[in-house]
Amino acid sequence: MPPRQRLSPADRRAQLLGVAARLFAAQPYDLVLMEDVAEQAGVSRALLYQHFASKRDLFAALYQEVSEQLLAKTRLDPADTLVEQLVEGLDAHIEYFAENRNTVLAANRALAGDRLVQTIIADELDALRERLLGVLPLADERTQAAASGVLKSWLVFVQVLCIDWLTHETCTRVELRDVCVGAVVGALRPLLDEDPAPDWPR
Repeated sequence: MPPRQRLSPADRRAQLLGVAARLFAAQPYDLVLMEDVAEQAGVSRALLYQHFASKRDLFAALYQEVSEQLLAKTRLDPADTLVEQLVEGLDAHIEYFAENRNTVLAANRALAGDRLVQTIIADELDALRERLLGVLPLADERTQAAASGVLKSWLVFVQVLCIDWLTHETCTRVELRDVCVGAVVGALRPLLDEDPAPDWPR
């Protein structure tokens, strides 16, 4: 065990989450033990449990942090084209997914029935939907409601497709991203007076 360092509660929490991030990324959820987190962090199990009551709580805190970081990387600005913004956001997500396969699979499979973890995922999807609605040329409330439904369904489609890709990896990252972009562009076009992506192939 590494020598213990005196840290503030906030710094200790950040350190524990950093160790957890490495362990959850390196192996499936069921193989990660709280004892391993404590050992690699150089703390006692008692101290670890003071910060996180269970492995599930530790994972949920980590995934909340990940969700916030990915949202911060998803820049949506009306000054940019829809496709540019979709590409940037999808690239950030797919890069994280590819580099943290076990973490993402844990959230979407091992913890698929966990209310807290699923709420974190749902909140991120809702935030992404609201951001996308904010940059679309929506003519009226009816169009906004229709586009909102399309985006909600599309985000679930992207989630399922990415999890399948992590399991089988049947295409490249660029192909995966472009399938996702093409799906939402094609779904939105019938609803909008103005083509949201005139340069995107039909």
